[in-house]
Amino acid sequence: MEKLQHKLTKENSRFQLTDKKSYSRKILTGSLVATFVAATPFLFYLYEYVPDVQTWETPFFTYESIEYGSANVAFWVLCMKMVPLLLSLIWFFTCKHWWYHALIVPIAMFLFQLISALNFDAQYTDEFDIIWLLPLMAIVFPSIYLIRAKMFNKINDHDKTMEELEEEFMIKPKTFWQKVGQYF
Repeated sequence: MEKLQHKLTKENSRFQLTDKKSYSRKILTGSLVATFVAATPFLFYLYEYVPDVQTWETPFFTYESIEYGSANVAFWVLCMKMVPLLLSLIWFFTCKHWWYHALIVPIAMFLFQLISALNFDAQYTDEFDIIWLLPLMAIVFPSIYLIRAKMFNKINDHDKTMEELEEEFMIKPKTFWQKVGQYF
């Protein structure tokens, strides 16, 4: 009997150590994400360090602004498109609610805007983005509605709370790359 208790105590202590490691990893990851989110205004204002010239030469690359006429303006447009995209991606990958797939639509919009901002031949940026997003919205909106309908159907059939239903519908990949791979 003593050996069995000793063995159980060893297993419990091992689980406690892995729980502490898991908790520490979550705290570290959360801290890094929170620091990045808090630093996004600094990322946005990086364009102020770009000179107001047509050709910007750095030790790493040379940038020539064709359509915008100024490297400063081009980098400002890039920051205006990239910061919301990064924040939306963070929200998407850290959201724990059942409706997080709805975030795919603004992410696609910001990505499309970023690509059109990088396209130097585009004269009219941000004008017809909604037309390109319609097929994506035609898939995402009905899917979200079906998930919602299924959830409320289960609420009426069972005495489950919303949190329990969200937990039931949630897909939980273990690593970041598994979470990325789940969407492709």
